[in-house]
Amino acid sequence: MAKEKKRALLELLHRDGNQLCADCGAPDPDWASYTLGVFICLSCSGIHRNIPNVSKVKSVRLDAWDEAQIEFMACNGNHVGRAKYESKTPSFYYKPTFSDCQLLREQWIRAKYERKEFIYAEKQEPYSAGYREGFLWKRGRDNGQFLSRKFVLTEREGALKYFNKNDAKEPKAIMKIEHLNATFQPAKIGNPHGLQITYLKDNSTRNIFVYHEDGKEIVDWFNAIRAARFHYLQVAFPGASDNDQTEGFKKRWFTMDDRRLMYFKDPLDAFARGEVFIGSKENSYTVLEGLPPSTQGHHWQHGITIVTPDRKFLFACETEGDQREWIAAFQKVINRPMLPQEYAVEAHFKHKP
Repeated sequence: MAKEKKRALLELLHRDGNQLCADCGAPDPDWASYTLGVFICLSCSGIHRNIPNVSKVKSVRLDAWDEAQIEFMACNGNHVGRAKYESKTPSFYYKPTFSDCQLLREQWIRAKYERKEFIYAEKQEPYSAGYREGFLWKRGRDNGQFLSRKFVLTEREGALKYFNKNDAKEPKAIMKIEHLNATFQPAKIGNPHGLQITYLKDNSTRNIFVYHEDGKEIVDWFNAIRAARFHYLQVAFPGASDNDQTEGFKKRWFTMDDRRLMYFKDPLDAFARGEVFIGSKENSYTVLEGLPPSTQGHHWQHGITIVTPDRKFLFACETEGDQREWIAAFQKVINRPMLPQEYAVEAHFKHKP
């Protein structure tokens, strides 16, 4: 009888959807929450153990199971669990994978099952309201000491600000949402809740390092920054999406900052996948409508070719309107003579590995 139960459980593990951990996507999960009906990996099972009021876990291979529990798993499984507990996950909300830090995975699991944030959208207010303020521990630039600082994120003003004193009228720094990114770096910062915030100032990248003792609080800040950036990008680049690959072209998110064209796999990625420098027509840069006749994937309707002294870059837009706007933007940059300092930037691009 015990062998039959074990075989029935192992068969459930091989069902579509149950072959990856329900929470982090790790392959070959061999634990399960028999109160939620989902199959999970060993690492996530440890997090589930910390919320016993919501989830009770067993090893699929090592623990004893009764028939009612197996039947419950058979009626549920990971597809059903996702449909129930992730149905209202916002597009901007970061879903961690097995390679992400413990904090992100723990707060994702608690948000799903304990707080039910993706069943009841009103519970998402802390990170989706467009405004957030509070105190974070910020590392000092000179001495590395962490000091409590007031932070304000406001989508209306398009900025994240922080203040050196509680009653200060003027912020110490204003970080524009369009140039803002955040990534968890616990090892680098020396704190399990350590968050690195990256922004542009005077055309160079700056970092600040912050944390909060409360795990939910710092992850809410992280997702509030993602939400603000997502909403900014929706306004700046309406209709963009990020499906991946077809016929030699990959869908990428593009932003142009002066003469730097940057592309990202995801609009919220901290680092660009690549950059293209766009010089002036005097320096043999041109933009052409369409793609060369030899291009793989003949159905690309709205192509753009950027010719540089070294090579051609090929792009395709989803609509004719997008194509016209991008060509106009490129042409405007190419028509403008290069400034002396821009030659140094161009040289830097040419010598990039």
